[in-house]
Amino acid sequence: MNEEVTQYIAKQKPWQIEVCNTLRNIVKDTIKDVEERLQYGKPHYLKNGHYAAVIHVSKDKVSFMLFNAKDIAEESGFLRSMGNGDRKTIDITEGQQLDVSKISHLLEQVSSSL
Repeated sequence: MNEEVTQYIAKQKPWQIEVCNTLRNIVKDTIKDVEERLQYGKPHYLKNGHYAAVIHVSKDKVSFMLFNAKDIAEESGFLRSMGNGDRKTIDITEGQQLDVSKISHLLEQVSSSL
């Protein structure tokens, strides 16, 4: 575990800390030998030197962005496209339940070719 990432998470609201730690554990359980680092002020997760995911906390949500996701379909209310479609984002708000299995499956898909 990267200490800078731990400190970033610790500064958030209690519900955001819980979400961030859950996402962090999903990444670590899903991607073997994942590299975790704080970059551009946010937790980034890399596999073989390539971006797989990033966590971003804002005032009222936690966003979990997946890279290398061009072949993953958008899903209204769950997964939205960013930019040219190579990135997809899940926005999590307070009180929202995380579908750990679904997020893990998406992460497996985007990281399998990295």
